[in-house]
Amino acid sequence: MDKISLREKFSQINEYWNPKIIGDINDSCVKIAKLKGEFLWHTHDNEDEMFYVFKGELTVKLRDKDILLRAGECTIIPKGVEHMPVAKEEAQVMMIEPKGTLNTGNVQSERTIAEPERL
Repeated sequence: MDKISLREKFSQINEYWNPKIIGDINDSCVKIAKLKGEFLWHTHDNEDEMFYVFKGELTVKLRDKDILLRAGECTIIPKGVEHMPVAKEEAQVMMIEPKGTLNTGNVQSERTIAEPERL
C-alpha cells in the first residue's frame, strides 16, 4: 500500500484518449488519461462512469445538455446515458468505472482499448 502521485502518473502518459489503470477498488478500476479534442458518442449499457478533472477542463456532452468540468470537479454518468467527452485543450482526467468497461462503451472503433495498460 503506497501513495499515488497523480502528477507523476500523468507525466508518464504521452498520447490522448488512451486510459491507463492506476489502481483497483473492489470491482472497479481507477483510470487516468490525457484528453484533447472530441471523443465519440457512446453509451455504457451496464456501467456507471465517473469523470474527475485533475487539470484543465472537460465538457461531457449529453444529448440534452453539456456538463463543463473544471479542475477539482467531477460528474457521474449513469449507465445507459449517451455521452461524448470533449476537451478543447489538454485535460488530465481520472475515471472510476467497473473492471472490464470499454472506453468506447457500445461502439467498437480504432479508439477502443480492450485492456488498458497499468502504470
